[in-house]
Amino acid sequence: MAKPKALRQTLDSYTVKRINKTIKAGDCVLMRPSEPSKPSYVAKIEKIEADSRGANVKVHVRWYYRPEESIGGRRQFHGSKELFLSDHYDVQSADTIEGKCTVHTFKNYTKLDAVGNEDYFSRFDYNSATGAFTPDRVAVYCKCEMPYNPDDLMVQCERCSDW
Repeated sequence: MAKPKALRQTLDSYTVKRINKTIKAGDCVLMRPSEPSKPSYVAKIEKIEADSRGANVKVHVRWYYRPEESIGGRRQFHGSKELFLSDHYDVQSADTIEGKCTVHTFKNYTKLDAVGNEDYFSRFDYNSATGAFTPDRVAVYCKCEMPYNPDDLMVQCERCSDW
């Protein structure tokens, strides 16, 4: 006879002891990569579950992709801290969480006084199967007609107000 599946309970929050941080649904976290030489993965927590004893904690996550992980790769206008919110969902052990981070909207990111190590931004949603982005167009600036890259200095013309 098959062993019955253990009942799971949804948790409102969970303290990751290794980093002494409390996480909850909606938080963005840094997840340990399978290869130590790679940067941490970034995910948004959708749900936290544990077994009936409160152990074996799992996080349901929605992954952010870096530009180089997407179809088409990194482009000139992608900022160094840019991420794409994907349609890729997964369940991971809470033990793989390395820290918390903040993924800002593009507008809020450009208004930060100082960008910290745990600050990122997202201006696109990404379909991992098709490689499509939403929105599929963004405003372009400058004579190069490229979207704004917050890593590059732009100067506004005092005469025509163009960037």
